[in-house]
Amino acid sequence: MNLDDIGEPFAVGNTATVYLFENKIIKVFNDNLPETESINEAYKQEYAYSCGIRVPKVLDVTKIDGKQALLMEYIPGKTIGELISRNPEQEEHYMSLSIDIQQKIHQCDGHSIELMSTKLNRQIKFAPNLKNNLKEMLVDKLDSMPFESRLCHGDYHIYNVIITDNRAATIDWVDASVGNIRADVCRTYLLYSQFSGEMADMYLNLYCKKSGLSKAEILEWTPIIAAARLSESVSTESSDRLLKIINHYIEAINGV
Repeated sequence: MNLDDIGEPFAVGNTATVYLFENKIIKVFNDNLPETESINEAYKQEYAYSCGIRVPKVLDVTKIDGKQALLMEYIPGKTIGELISRNPEQEEHYMSLSIDIQQKIHQCDGHSIELMSTKLNRQIKFAPNLKNNLKEMLVDKLDSMPFESRLCHGDYHIYNVIITDNRAATIDWVDASVGNIRADVCRTYLLYSQFSGEMADMYLNLYCKKSGLSKAEILEWTPIIAAARLSESVSTESSDRLLKIINHYIEAINGV
């Protein structure tokens, strides 16, 4: 099998190109990623499955035209994001459903996968446009945060949940880790806020209502998550916005 045989991409992401071929999903990773990227994602996805989370079944980890590739079960359906776009009057219903699924993930123990603290530490240290003294402050802040041994998706949002046959499947587990669920919630909030403040606020209000967590303990993670996201160089995200978030935190602790 080679890429010419597969045809046109099904979707293109920040780290990989996804194809639908012979009723299977083939995720072909970008060349700039570590050689272990496909194996790590497969392991995390299989771990989530072992916890009772519905995810696409991993069929193979291979190479196609010299590129890392992950072959997975194809789960037909619509993402929650697509359903909200088609039924905007039901946004709160679908957002609530997405939170129920995220909370199910957060109930799982994640002891055997990468530590969130290790991942965030690495990302902060490699974040571009961030001065070294700010990196040191944010790493110190990260070190002071409480640890939890909970499974966290790491990139949870309404376009990573597929609804099919009245069931939900969560995709894209490459950023999964074990850590504090408040950081995972903060990450989701930050993702939504780049597109819609109203959606971000709805998500945070609903999550806090369902979980009993306070907004303050979730938003305390904001500068850490913003700095880590800087290292991802995502085309849809504004580095200026992230730097503004970080600087707002620095000004607050300095009493500016």
